[in-house]
Amino acid sequence: MKKYLVIAIIAVLAVALALAFSACSKKSGENGSSAAQNQTAGVYKKISAKEAKDLIDAGGVILIDARTQAEFDQGHIEGAILLPEYEVAQKAEQLIPDKDAKILVYCRTGRRSAIAAKEFIKLGYTDVSDFGGLQTDWPYDVVK
Repeated sequence: MKKYLVIAIIAVLAVALALAFSACSKKSGENGSSAAQNQTAGVYKKISAKEAKDLIDAGGVILIDARTQAEFDQGHIEGAILLPEYEVAQKAEQLIPDKDAKILVYCRTGRRSAIAAKEFIKLGYTDVSDFGGLQTDWPYDVVK
């Protein structure tokens, strides 16, 4: 009887360890969703202002200003669409229906652009880059 109890305890511990290791071995970003969804999910990318400027100059990007209306009115990058970071979850899909569009996001210092970029990715956008803050990272022209 004692022998079977020891075997049962070892079996339970082995199953518990196997479950624990399988849960820990998931790759970052996986949350139990389907494999097809994970293959198309975007990954947060931080790029330099120079890289962003080159992409903007080449065309074919959607430029998102994640600041407030007042900040946008004080000066923004030409062609930018105002979409404050706190409105991305509610408005992104109606403003940008193409989830594969190349999206570049900025704000004033880089904090809100990171939040907004990650929210776009969470919504299923696949090509999102954050290039930081207009005040801290952008040495190029702005329009008012």
